[in-house]
Amino acid sequence: MTLLRKHRDRAWDVAAIVFALLLVLSVAAGTEGMTTTRTVVSIVVGVLGAVLLWWRRRWPIEIAVALAVCAVLTDAVGGAELVAVFTVASRKSWRVTTAVVVLHLLASVIWTTVWVEQSILYIAMTSLAFLSIPAAWGIVVKSRREVIDSLRERAERAESESNLRAETVRGLERERIAREMHDALAHRISLVSLHAGALEVRPDVGAREVEALASTIRSNAHGALEDLREILGVLRSGDVNVPRPQPSVDDIAALIEDSEKAGTQVTFVDEMPANLSLPASASRTVHRVIQEGLTNARKHAPGLPVRCGITQVDNEIRVWLENSIGTGGFATVPGSRSGMIGLTERVELAGGRIEYGIARSSVGVVYRLEAWLPCPK
Repeated sequence: MTLLRKHRDRAWDVAAIVFALLLVLSVAAGTEGMTTTRTVVSIVVGVLGAVLLWWRRRWPIEIAVALAVCAVLTDAVGGAELVAVFTVASRKSWRVTTAVVVLHLLASVIWTTVWVEQSILYIAMTSLAFLSIPAAWGIVVKSRREVIDSLRERAERAESESNLRAETVRGLERERIAREMHDALAHRISLVSLHAGALEVRPDVGAREVEALASTIRSNAHGALEDLREILGVLRSGDVNVPRPQPSVDDIAALIEDSEKAGTQVTFVDEMPANLSLPASASRTVHRVIQEGLTNARKHAPGLPVRCGITQVDNEIRVWLENSIGTGGFATVPGSRSGMIGLTERVELAGGRIEYGIARSSVGVVYRLEAWLPCPK
């Protein structure tokens, strides 16, 4: 409970007590014909009933029952009764409210029978009318409070769900950016590392070969910087939907050429029908599979031959790549081990499936990467 609400509640409690005391004074002013003892008892019980309202929020039912008992002795607690009935109605169920109203109605009938020579029916009807007003008011206040609490809960839940969705979107966007940077940079950086390693392990290489290797390193480093600059430019602009030039099946030849310049013999088998045109998403996924396979081959089995290809099998496109297992005598390029995870997700999002691992082939034990993508009709 906030400090402001606490002070507001206490102000209402004081106002309720003052209201009950005013009714005590009005009853005390009209005590003609009453004995002194009865007048004193009425005033004392009335003041006690008014003071009990200070704890009406903590024990609403108990206070209401105590005031009903007091109402049997005097009508000076009438004001406190109204406040107590309102408190019960605003905090408890309608069944409890009805029971409290009936209890106070019964107390007024008993008071009439014992102390006043008036029609019991008249007193009962009058008491019911007076008790119904705070009961109805309390039920309205309770309903309003429940509606406000429900709206507040919905708003908090909506805000929480909105924050969760935003966090999910940010996470997906971070994954997309990381995958994009991996796809764009890993291939070129592995080429740079491989050529630099060649210079390190072959100090007797001729000047012309050194110049060729340096040119290849410079070219791939420049390409990596261009890719990185392009991705960072999109991020700085704040528009992640800006289209970037996307690779396709037509760029596989450039991948193979770069790998062969790095000393990897690549055999590519293209068995796709000449009249079959792949959608942009499928073409991009095929390119990424070949790219990731060549990158991993250079990292873990540098110098060993690689065979890859693309073919149509029934209603699917099969992309495959296999290379001999490295003997461990080569210097490998460190990796994050996240390339295949990202590639698997990319293939599955395209509606395909992927398998990779050690397998046997006609040339012996190889590492094989295979992906199947839906074939366009």
